[in-house]
Amino acid sequence: QVQLVESGGGSVQAGGSLRLSCAASGIIFGISTMGWYRQAPGKQRELVATITSGGGTNYADSVEGRFTISRDGAKNPVYLQMDSLKPEDTAVYYCNAVSYLGAYWGQGIQVTVSP
Repeated sequence: QVQLVESGGGSVQAGGSLRLSCAASGIIFGISTMGWYRQAPGKQRELVATITSGGGTNYADSVEGRFTISRDGAKNPVYLQMDSLKPEDTAVYYCNAVSYLGAYWGQGIQVTVSP
């Protein structure tokens, strides 16, 4: 089992920045990819960014150039630096980890961007 705990959300005005953190615990040695997803009210959960154990990254087109995913050490923790935030970035952000045991999700953290 893998447990994921997110931190760093909150409220900010458009153009501002926030940094999300995700700490993994439990059986973490088998994690291959970690990432961030988000879900806005009335919408489906969508990919924001992922990072592999080899350091490869992938971003949604809507955040490319504004958000940066990184990690401290081999896998843990994982950060999402969010700059130039827009009101449409408002959502609950979820940390995700994929390992040979399965896929795991954090409890989610709210990010609110006001105009």
